[in-house]
Amino acid sequence: MQVRPVIACVSLLSGALVALSGTPAQAASATQYVSPSGTAGAAGTQSAPTTLATAISRIASGGTIYLRGGTYNYSSTVTIPAGSNGTSSARTTLSAYPGETPVLNFSAQSESSSNRGLQLNADYWHVNGLTVEHAGDNGIYVGGSNNVIERTVTAYNRDTGLQLGRISSSTPSSQWPSNNLIVSSESHDNEDSGGENADGFASKLTTGTGNVFRYDVSHNNIDDGWDLYTKTDTGAIGPVTIEYSLSYGNGTLTDGTQNANGDRNGYKLGGDDIAVNHVVRHDIAYGNGHHGFTYNSNPGTMAVSNNVGIDNAERNFSFDKGTSVFRTNTSCRFNVSGSNDKTVGDADSSNQFYSGTNGSRCSSYSGALGWSFASDGHLAVTFGGKVVTP
Repeated sequence: MQVRPVIACVSLLSGALVALSGTPAQAASATQYVSPSGTAGAAGTQSAPTTLATAISRIASGGTIYLRGGTYNYSSTVTIPAGSNGTSSARTTLSAYPGETPVLNFSAQSESSSNRGLQLNADYWHVNGLTVEHAGDNGIYVGGSNNVIERTVTAYNRDTGLQLGRISSSTPSSQWPSNNLIVSSESHDNEDSGGENADGFASKLTTGTGNVFRYDVSHNNIDDGWDLYTKTDTGAIGPVTIEYSLSYGNGTLTDGTQNANGDRNGYKLGGDDIAVNHVVRHDIAYGNGHHGFTYNSNPGTMAVSNNVGIDNAERNFSFDKGTSVFRTNTSCRFNVSGSNDKTVGDADSSNQFYSGTNGSRCSSYSGALGWSFASDGHLAVTFGGKVVTP
């Protein structure tokens, strides 16, 4: 039986651990149920749901916390603390109850870097089916490693919707978040007051190796769709893979709001002339306010393949230097004139970049954009009524 940390002194009475106050210690639980009306003192069963904070403190490694549908109103960050880990064979799960949508609403927070929404600092968790909105900073912040974040929506937060980064300034680079998978998730309408920080998704500044974004959609954020920024102070991050994902309309919120400080790219892949060899494949950048795919001063050897850029305001593909390898990418223009692509590196004839005219492959991509997540989590994208996910 595990004794909760708040119980500082215990004695063995009649074969049971009992706090000196006479209150039995709470054993770790394999399953906890949470609802908007749950109370901290409740058992955490379906008929007596508890609060999310209480469930996190009770759940056993490899157990499951189910959140019932409805809106949960918070004024402070909800943290899954470092050390409360699952295992490689049995992740601890925080999941929407089947068929229901829990919404974690942090609109009571002011805009501040200390006011994140859901903060995951543990390892080997699976977070599934949650919406996190209106946080004063990031909607979801992942500081732990080997986690799966699936079918989440992060929206209307006042910094990047979902961001990976170190837990604190004292966290050594060997412990930066690594091997996290962000899958079948959506991030939109995130906006900071300065207009240059709130992206859809970010793995930047202080992240380790093996982080993957797959089947994700980022749209209508005030800054970039994806941000993999590096800076001299902290050095290189680990290579990131972004695959089978969609980035559109970034730089303009759904309601038409823009900010002149926003970078407005679909996929921003670097910073401060630091080389990182990211993998960017099978992605689409459509109608973003600046570039579709941009090296952003990353001079590394990125693998850029099977991507489609359509009608981004400046370049669909913008790589001014480096040794990146480009294969089977397609660039099209229909309603936005923009500029010719620039792809310094290894680009062979399998690519169709834009240089004033569209090539033959672009005929498949004319028309309105549409997208959805299939039941198996895959991203299905249509353009002009045709499936265009490359």
